[in-house]
Amino acid sequence: MKGYSQEEQKQYVDGLRRFESRGIPIYIDGTIASDKDWAKIFQVREDGAFYMCDYVGGDEGTLKEIHFDRVYNR
Repeated sequence: MKGYSQEEQKQYVDGLRRFESRGIPIYIDGTIASDKDWAKIFQVREDGAFYMCDYVGGDEGTLKEIHFDRVYNR
């Protein structure tokens, strides 16, 4: 699996922060994302776990929330 460069990770997180600035909350492991949490969404753990993104829609096709949850590749 190809890793993401520091610049690619920064660009992705900057994009997520733009959603936050529009009032769309972003959750990592069920809690609101903080600056210390962003790096872990790019990690693949030794046990095969990684983070998957889920976009939660609201009324009329709007984006309501973004969730990152740990999943396992078995």
